[in-house]
Amino acid sequence: MSVIIKAVAENSPAYKAGIRGGSLISINGNEIMDVLDYRFYQSAQSLELKYIDAGGSVKTVPVEKGEYEELGLEFETYLMDRQRSCLNKCVFCFIDQLPAGLRKSLYFKDDDSRLSFLFGNYITLTNITEHEIERIIKMRISPVNISVHTTNPELRVKMMRNKNAGRALEIINRFNDAGIRLNCQLVLCPGYNDGAELEKTLADLSRLENAECIAAVPVGLTGYRERLTSLEPFDGALAAEVLDIIDRYGDICLERYGQRRIYAADEFYLLAGREIPDAEYYGDFLQLENGVGLWALLRSEASAALKDCGSRSCGKRKISMATGEAAYPLIRSVARQCEKKMQGLSVSVYAVKNNFFGGKINVAGLVTAADITEQLKDAELGEELLIPSVMLRNEGDMFLDSVTLDELSARLGVKITPVSNDGYELVAAILGE
Repeated sequence: MSVIIKAVAENSPAYKAGIRGGSLISINGNEIMDVLDYRFYQSAQSLELKYIDAGGSVKTVPVEKGEYEELGLEFETYLMDRQRSCLNKCVFCFIDQLPAGLRKSLYFKDDDSRLSFLFGNYITLTNITEHEIERIIKMRISPVNISVHTTNPELRVKMMRNKNAGRALEIINRFNDAGIRLNCQLVLCPGYNDGAELEKTLADLSRLENAECIAAVPVGLTGYRERLTSLEPFDGALAAEVLDIIDRYGDICLERYGQRRIYAADEFYLLAGREIPDAEYYGDFLQLENGVGLWALLRSEASAALKDCGSRSCGKRKISMATGEAAYPLIRSVARQCEKKMQGLSVSVYAVKNNFFGGKINVAGLVTAADITEQLKDAELGEELLIPSVMLRNEGDMFLDSVTLDELSARLGVKITPVSNDGYELVAAILGE
């Protein structure tokens, strides 16, 4: 097997060795199948590359390079082969609940171990190969982010609707025994993996020395669940039960490892009407992408930023902010604190209801331009509208419903500024700095 070389950077070590194209077979005798193999084996200073040149001849050349210097080969795709799709049909899958007509890329379900390492994606281990398992252990790739959901094999098969889902749990133990650090995600569905099943899962995972963070998040339900498994959302009472279980097993980990390790997503606290813990509670904030500790970190950073800025006058500055319903109380609180710090500042904060997904989704990252337009078209927006940058795709230019930032700005007749989930940046944006 070989991977096609698309280009060779001029004056790079590979270029100086005479490589101009073809396909790469191995580095120092190690077969190169994808980006992880390439990046791991190209790090050595003395290399022997085996490749097929543009004329079809197999050649072996020595290459000398600096310790951190790139070899210089470029490939057709970033992964160097196709991205792996998910083989599960989870009862809670969010992508299955998307409405028709969105960008094609939004409907792709990835379950690729390489993306777990490169970008922090979560994998289920149901389609990972033995080669990949051994490679992760050999290369000491850490952490691996795993969607566990439950450690009950039969229940995992039922929830993920994949006959291999239960057997895949054995891989978690193999990684743990090999010293691979693990971040575990539990998507909780009432009546399935909460209650006693959650206690079993946390008891099992908390015994793994290298399970450094275990996060529980509530199932997200849109208004597009026709012909899908019937699921109920968490209410306040059920959310409180989850928090009690999380606290109990977090205390056990704190005593055993000196770290809590087990956390609930912010949404559980909001549903239960409980105060979200302070930033110190969350340690190194290992699962911010799952909404664990986002509120506490933003609150802490904003508070520190406001202490640093001091009181002053800005003349007159009138702006607005739009966010999801869940984050609204926190964003409104930060805005009010900014108004107290800066004389002449006026901030209107709007909670945008997610009608696009049926009204039950309340996180800022899934708010669409259509809902912002409909709900803010007649609102007082001032000279600038601030929005969370998570409302946009990675390129920072387009909402989920394919409306661009410029198009929304034209619709509302106001300058729109995306702000990242950083308390210091948020305070600076509100103050106009």
